Amino acid sequence: MRFAYFMPVNIFLLIFGLACLWSTSSLKTFAETSTFKGSGLITGPRVRLKSQWVGLREVSKSIPILVMAGHADSQGLAGAGTSGSAVDEKGASPMDLNISDELFWNLRVRDSIVKLGLEKGLKISSYNPNNRNIQDGNDPRTNWSVGARHVRQGGYALEIHFDAYGEYGFGSGLIPAFTRKLNTIDESLANYFGRYPLFFRGGLGAPRRGIRILEIGKLEGKLEESLRDPNSREETINAISMQIVQALIAGIEGAKNSFTQ
Repeated sequence: MRFAYFMPVNIFLLIFGLACLWSTSSLKTFAETSTFKGSGLITGPRVRLKSQWVGLREVSKSIPILVMAGHADSQGLAGAGTSGSAVDEKGASPMDLNISDELFWNLRVRDSIVKLGLEKGLKISSYNPNNRNIQDGNDPRTNWSVGARHVRQGGYALEIHFDAYGEYGFGSGLIPAFTRKLNTIDESLANYFGRYPLFFRGGLGAPRRGIRILEIGKLEGKLEESLRDPNSREETINAISMQIVQALIAGIEGAKNSFTQ
């Protein structure tokens, strides 16, 4: 800032202080909530756990991206997706009696991401287990197995989740894979949604297999209300999916600090 030498010190300090105050306030607001541009949808708090990883490795512009719905293969197991605040706290009926509300939305968002991603020119696909209750995590049909194979073949595997409501959840953010080669897609998704620690909860099954987990937000409040309301459901799913697709594109292009909020 060479021009600073040519203005009175008091004026310079005043301007500098105001700029820092504005910057700190803006960063604090962004760190606390995620708002999707044009939709008015607030996904709620971003994860606030301490995390220091950075995704620097560049990826191929034609990298194959696999998107999976979290808990799509484990509905009969404990902890297989949150029922959401509406069902557990307010007595609302589940969206589908056969699956958790989280999986219901995971599936819808997964399909929307792939549709929009293909329209934007991404090399993107999805996987859907035929069996919703696979007991063995290493069964070749599970998300874990299919995602791990995709990663070993040079692709990027992303599992979509909604976090638990209230004190049980941490908020939106990317849970990275266990690797020293975190890339610009990881960095971009973390910039858009939040950044979980590398060894979150001691290491979840998917990250241990090279699969990234994206927590979109806690299944509660305005986010859940917008999903459940038939008048705003499609707009909400589209807004979430578009934000994810934009983050993927920004990551592929190496735009690690690109925000559209």
